[in-house]
Amino acid sequence: MSQLASLSLTAFRSHASLRLELQPGLVVLTGANGAGKTNILEALSLLAPGRGLRGAKLAEFQKFDSTVPWAVSACVDDTQLGTGRDPANPDAARRIAVIDGQKASPQAFAEHLAISWLTPAMDRLWTDSPSSRRRFLDRLTTALEPSHATHLSRYEDALAERNRLLRDGVFDEIWLGGIERTLATEGMALAAHRRELVKQLARYLPLSLEGVENWLDTLPALLAEDRLREELAQSRRLDAAAGATTIGPHRTDLLAIHPDKNMPAALCSTGEQKLLLIRLVLAHAECVRARRGSPPVLLLDEICAHLDETRREDLFSTLQDMGAQAFLTGADSSLFASLSGRFMCYRLADGQVQKHPQLTSALTSVSLDDTIVT
Repeated sequence: MSQLASLSLTAFRSHASLRLELQPGLVVLTGANGAGKTNILEALSLLAPGRGLRGAKLAEFQKFDSTVPWAVSACVDDTQLGTGRDPANPDAARRIAVIDGQKASPQAFAEHLAISWLTPAMDRLWTDSPSSRRRFLDRLTTALEPSHATHLSRYEDALAERNRLLRDGVFDEIWLGGIERTLATEGMALAAHRRELVKQLARYLPLSLEGVENWLDTLPALLAEDRLREELAQSRRLDAAAGATTIGPHRTDLLAIHPDKNMPAALCSTGEQKLLLIRLVLAHAECVRARRGSPPVLLLDEICAHLDETRREDLFSTLQDMGAQAFLTGADSSLFASLSGRFMCYRLADGQVQKHPQLTSALTSVSLDDTIVT
């Protein structure tokens, strides 16, 4: 698995045009609030399946005062990945994806690049809705098992079709039966991938799944598929009345326990919840490294803002020891002062992005602010 060598943005959020030359290791983005740091991380997150780290709508990526279609591209070793609004069909509901000049699906990005992220909004993950935790779980699973993204896309398409038929009062046995076979096959593939991930992560902290994944504890995969297909068929009338499919991996929840307090994560303090989340993301990165040869690219937005000095240094050391390519943002550049000479730094100000090349060399006692060209 590879790391990013360059990133280019066109008409994306606040950036009319931007190009970053990148290197392995830590990449720090500093600048005032609103300078566009998170926008860069969001662009990077679109090099993975899904809707990016904000879950935004397609039109929201477009720079508000530009008519040029937004685009994101990156070089990953000798492979060029790109995504954006289709110039030939700007009103399309989905973004296009391109790999080495050939159209592909965003799910195919996962074969070339694994990406994981943490944002301030995710601090509420353990008290948020189960759907938020499922999305988080599926992102982690895709980084470990790229085919998970394709299974998820097929499952979601079939689920939407079944819900539509039931809402319309269509109970055709052949039609619904075919859709439910797809849901059972794809759904238990999702369950198996999630179960394997949680099994690996449980070596680092107590995690569990609440849902159909637990069927695989006692049933072979084919019998679990049969059970899901049968229960879907039996619940058609109930689901039609509910307006949604009431059973399947789209109802799963991810649960965590604080390893020292033996307390559910949802009941821990906000600081403890954030530390659990950081610990989980770093444990996942280790699992990906073991499976795919290198850790995922990590997008860590304002990660240091509420960490004390000891925990910041522990985080920096862990990232460097792991060999992760990690993008860290922060308005307060002093939080990264201890990293002088061990990272690449870009500063964003007044719509410009500037880099000081000496930051990638072995500096010893240089202030971060002193080394940034403004």
